[in-house]
Amino acid sequence: MSAINEYIDSEVKNNGVVLFMKGTPDFPQCGFSGQVIQILNYLGVDYKGVNVLTDDDLRQGIKDYSDWPTVPQLYVKGEFVGGCDIIREMFQAGELQSMMTEKGIVQQGTAQA
Repeated sequence: MSAINEYIDSEVKNNGVVLFMKGTPDFPQCGFSGQVIQILNYLGVDYKGVNVLTDDDLRQGIKDYSDWPTVPQLYVKGEFVGGCDIIREMFQAGELQSMMTEKGIVQQGTAQA
């Protein structure tokens, strides 16, 4: 396993919710990353953002790791959930909130009201 794969694996397994994205949670550098951040923030989920733009190996490595061609990529409890379209569809259907609850991820957002 390459060093970049070990790093990705560690981030995925050691964080409840991790978003591999372009930019940072405070300053997303693509609209798709920004949409996923808005959803996570709305739900009040504590997550870690990993900026793939800081390292070309990381940018390619995350695509190889998940076998998914695009960024952002959301992982919950070590499991790849999807990219922007999938996250948005799951959120709109209420499935993302249910999944977070089932996996024990605390949500402080209005979704629980």
